[in-house]
Amino acid sequence: MRLWHVSLIKYLPRQQLLGQHRECCALRGKGWGKPHATVNYVFKYSPSMLYQFHLLVMKEMEQRGYHADKIWMDYHYRGKKLGYADYNTMGKSLEKYPEHDTKYLTECIDNLREKRCC
Repeated sequence: MRLWHVSLIKYLPRQQLLGQHRECCALRGKGWGKPHATVNYVFKYSPSMLYQFHLLVMKEMEQRGYHADKIWMDYHYRGKKLGYADYNTMGKSLEKYPEHDTKYLTECIDNLREKRCC
């Protein structure tokens, strides 16, 4: 699991963009709060941050002609297994994850280069 640096969303190759959507869906659903080394930071913040990030991903998908299920536009939707539920709203809500800094941007770019997609 990985959330790509927010500034890379519009540049992600198709496979990574669609994968990012799946990751967001998983995290918003039963994956919320489940430890995973590369995304643990997400759980320190309000679920609204993940929702806002996911909206950016879905907007980019739409611009490229891919269609995410519109049900994910609803903040309270948590996936087929959980349906509609309130997230635990504990945590900070910021505009972007502080972890998405220039160091993380470099790591993400290097990761994409290793995948030979850029």
